[in-house]
Amino acid sequence: QVQLVESGGGLVQDGGSLRLSCAVSGRSFNMFKMGWYRQAPGKQRELVAQITRGGSTDYSGSVKGRFTISRDNANNTVSLQMNSLKPEDTGVYYCKADLLRSPLTPPAVYWGQGTQVTVSS
Repeated sequence: QVQLVESGGGLVQDGGSLRLSCAVSGRSFNMFKMGWYRQAPGKQRELVAQITRGGSTDYSGSVKGRFTISRDNANNTVSLQMNSLKPEDTGVYYCKADLLRSPLTPPAVYWGQGTQVTVSS
């Protein structure tokens, strides 16, 4: 059974930094493409950043240059370093794991329970 557990959320002032971590268990970590999503009150969940099994990264335009996603395959974790935080970064941040299978089969998708990030102005 695959489990994702996020940590590192909290309250920070405008311009501050936070580091989120997501620990994955249940399957070999290097089989997963990993991502961070967030959901603000009254809004849809959106992609923040993702990292492939090979380490290639992709970011939403609103966080590019401020956030950095990384993975540690030895410790089965993915992290999101968030710098220069803004009030609009407030939301619940979710870790997502895509277990990629054959090209003709959709990936199996797993989500963490979420961690709250609040940026005060």
